[in-house]
Amino acid sequence: MRGIDVKHIDLKGPEGNAFALMGLAKNYLQQMGWSKEEIKEFLDEMKSGDYNHLLDMFKEQFGSFVELGGPDNE
Repeated sequence: MRGIDVKHIDLKGPEGNAFALMGLAKNYLQQMGWSKEEIKEFLDEMKSGDYNHLLDMFKEQFGSFVELGGPDNE
């Protein structure tokens, strides 16, 4: 996306654990103006499946400015 620096997250590092990703998601959604209820629903849906489900939702919502991968992606 033009004008936005892409953030790289190493999934094998501390930012890649589920709790860290949900914290980032909450922060991003707040910045995007989502309501508390909308954020809660999104986070609940992230938690409703396995780790891959959580990653898929994260990528779908934030993939335009966050890149998930390993240390080689930097």
